[in-house]
Amino acid sequence: MQKKLQGIVSLGEALSHPLRLKLICMLADREWYVYELAKELDVSRQVLYLHLKRLEKADIVESDLRLEEDDMRAKKFFKLKEFDIKLDVNDLKNIFENETIPKKN
Repeated sequence: MQKKLQGIVSLGEALSHPLRLKLICMLADREWYVYELAKELDVSRQVLYLHLKRLEKADIVESDLRLEEDDMRAKKFFKLKEFDIKLDVNDLKNIFENETIPKKN
C-alpha cells in the first residue's frame, strides 16, 4: 500500500500531543466511555472529544454509540484500532516523486 502525504501528516498530528499518546495507551487495555475517560484524565469532555477526533481522523481509534440496558441514554465508547506504523525514506521519496507540497502564501 502506498502511503499518502495527507495520511502521514494526519498520523503525525495525532501522535504529537502527550494526552493523545496517553489515550492510545489507555485504549489499548480496553474500550472506554467518554465520561469515564474525561473523569480519569481530569479533562472536560469537550477537550477530550477534540483529541479523540484527531485520533479517529488518523484511523487509530474508532467509536461506537450505544444504549446501555441500565441507563437508556446513548453513550459513546471509544476503542483502539489495530495499527502498525512504519515509515521510511523510500515512502517519502515515492510520495514526493508524484506529489507537490502546497506552498503557503
